Amino acid sequence: RALVFNRAGRLLAVAQRELPQHFPQPGWVEHDARQIWEHQLACAREAVAKAGVKVAAIGITNQRETVVLWDRRTGEPLHRALVWQDRRTAAFCEQLKREGLEPRVRAITGLVLDPYFSATKLRWLLDEVPGARERAARGELAFGTIDSWLLWQLTGGHVHATDVSNASRTMLFDTRHNVWDHELLKLLHVPDSVLPRVLPSSHVYGETDPA
Repeated sequence: RALVFNRAGRLLAVAQRELPQHFPQPGWVEHDARQIWEHQLACAREAVAKAGVKVAAIGITNQRETVVLWDRRTGEPLHRALVWQDRRTAAFCEQLKREGLEPRVRAITGLVLDPYFSATKLRWLLDEVPGARERAARGELAFGTIDSWLLWQLTGGHVHATDVSNASRTMLFDTRHNVWDHELLKLLHVPDSVLPRVLPSSHVYGETDPA
């Protein structure tokens, strides 16, 4: 969905498209990341055309825990996006709880240890997509929630970043010090080379082609 507002905050136009969901197994929920970008771009163009204005700035709001892993060189996703509702890592989360790790996770992130959040989804992608972990170690891959994925596309692959509110929902972010937490990265076998830069929510992230 795309919405166009004027400088006074009045809504000028809206455009939206249905996004199919995929359910490969019970409890698994996926989206086509490429389709997310294509539909979002089409909606933005349609809404701007309806409003008949020039765009001064773009903001993104998103499903915060949905995960995309993509190739830094080509911009192509390695797998469908794993959606926030996806429960495929529930058994792994229960294992970590049995090992007594939930209090530490909560102390660092403020979150319960649950597959709802991005961290264990990212670990699954690195483990289950053939060659992903080796490529990530070589710095070839980028991870992000949907805001990072759209930002990458909007800037032609020049900006790999997220904001603190999205980072705080990954279960990898130390909300006390506003940094990616290396203890949790090590615990979940996530290389820091895949992580986006974390910036304030109100920030100029980059520029995009107005066409």
